Parts: sequence; C-alpha cells; structure tokens
Amino acid sequence: MVFKLDMSGNQHIDRSTQDEGDEDREDVVDARPDRSSRFSLFAKKKKNGEEEQPKPSLSNQYRIVTPTFQYNMDYKKVGKCIIINNKNFEDKTGMGTRNGTDKDAGDLAKSFRNLGFEVCTYNDRSRGDMEKLLKQAAEENHSDAACFACILLSHGEEGLIYGTDGPMAIKSLTALFRGDKCKSLIGKPKLFFIQACRGSEFDEGIQTDSGPANDTLETDANPRYKIPVEADFLFAYSTVPGYYSWRNPGRGSWFVQSLCSVLNEHGKQLEIMQILTRVNYVVATNFESQSDDPRFSEKKQIPCVVSMLTKELYF
Repeated sequence: MVFKLDMSGNQHIDRSTQDEGDEDREDVVDARPDRSSRFSLFAKKKKNGEEEQPKPSLSNQYRIVTPTFQYNMDYKKVGKCIIINNKNFEDKTGMGTRNGTDKDAGDLAKSFRNLGFEVCTYNDRSRGDMEKLLKQAAEENHSDAACFACILLSHGEEGLIYGTDGPMAIKSLTALFRGDKCKSLIGKPKLFFIQACRGSEFDEGIQTDSGPANDTLETDANPRYKIPVEADFLFAYSTVPGYYSWRNPGRGSWFVQSLCSVLNEHGKQLEIMQILTRVNYVVATNFESQSDDPRFSEKKQIPCVVSMLTKELYF
C-alpha cells in the first residue's frame, strides 16, 4: 500500500496500486444475489478492475432489442396429443360414470387433428396405465415435433386426477416431461388440458344481465444454455382450485366444448393465451347449471390457466 501527499500536504492512500487480489479475499453473504453478471452485457472489466463501457455493435443491439418471442413451429410435425378419457370407475372409488365424456373426447380429437396434432385416445385407464402411457410418451424422440399436448378427462380433486381404480397426483404425470427428464422437448411447449373437479365448492356467481341456460348437469367429482426444468409448461384447468367442474351428460363438459369451439374457429390465428382467455369468457358467460335439486342449480364456473410458457405459441 502506497501513501501520497496531496496539494495541501495531507497524506492519503493511493489505492491504484492496491493488491488486485484483495477483493478476492472479501466474503459475501449467500442471501444477497450477486448482481455483477446482470451487467455483463453492458460492461467489461479491465485488468485493474475498472469497468469499461462496451463499444456499440450491431450484434449486441440485435440480441438485446429484438429477441425471439415466438416458439418455433417449423418442424416436421406439430406433435403428439394424448387423450386419456376415463368414463367408468371401479366401485371402490365411489365415483360415478362420467356420461358425456365420450363426446368431449371425440370433439377434442377432431379439433387437435385440425391443428396438425397426431392424436391418440385411450379410454378407461387405471393409475398404472396412465403413468405407463405418459412415461412411454416422454421417452419417445420428439426432435422432429414442435410441441406436445396431453388431455386428461376424469374425476378429480385438488392436485389429483382419477384413474379407473383411484386418484393419483397430477404432478406425477406432468413431471415426466420436465426438461431434465424429456430432453427432446426442452425449450418446446408442453400443454396439459385437464377436465376434472378440483374440490367440492360451488361458484354461486353474481347476478348480471345474462340469463341461465336450461341444462341438466353433473359435476366431475363425487365429493445450451440453462433453462428451468419446469419451463415451457402450460396447464389449462376446467375450473379454479377448490371448485366443482360441470359436465352435461348429453352435450359434454362446459370447458371442453368451449375449448373445441374456440379452437375450431380461431385455433390457427390466435396465440394460445388469447385462445384460452376466450374459452374463459365463453364458460363464464354462456353456462349456468340448471337442476331440480336447488343445491346444484344456478351455479357458475371459470376455467384456470397456469402458464410457464416463455414465448408466444401460435399453431
């Protein structure tokens, strides 16, 4: 360390000759994030530790100002869509037959084929069957596909979906497609559409100018850079956590029928979040339960979208 005299004769430390390794001996706490890397695009360090402003370059400006915000769909295939349609359940589950679900499954298959998906439908599958099917799908090579879709039609509770023999965690199925487990879908959208109850609450709704629909209804339950492994998932639930999900035995479920309607009309023009926002609107405004039992009459429903997508998705 060197001391120098200033113009007035006072002594001060000349830090310009301080040992360059001094800052390497400083301790930092783990609770406070190191923000130095945040500025790596804008400043480079000289050998003496001072920061140097980078010279403007076209490549730097292009990378910062105009990143790509749409998923690349320029692949040989759009991708696979797996539909698991559970209608009949073992007596031990206490779950009733889901009349109307076959119409849902058929309409979904048509809608997703129209978008270019390769659709495979599986009916009445046990918990083990469901996990095996999706595990096999996750182990396939999706390198020539733009995305992946899975549709689960069944009874449910919050966080659970029913196989024909009982409930299982939805997470145990979706986790099979995480970035650290399904490498050929890294950076690609993985879409899950779930028609099932998420609890036993009713949405009473609030009075508006809309009148009730005349439907007889059932509910779907009887009481090279690193990216996050959870990135690029989208979960479209038929209802919000804690609530029943409604299905018409003749016409199908509110959510699925609304989804098919919007996909058929706008599936190739609108972005996925625009599509699902319209689905929310249709379900919220066009449907209201009508039942001889006042406990089940005049109820409403709103779907729920949980997105970890990192870009816009256009089919």
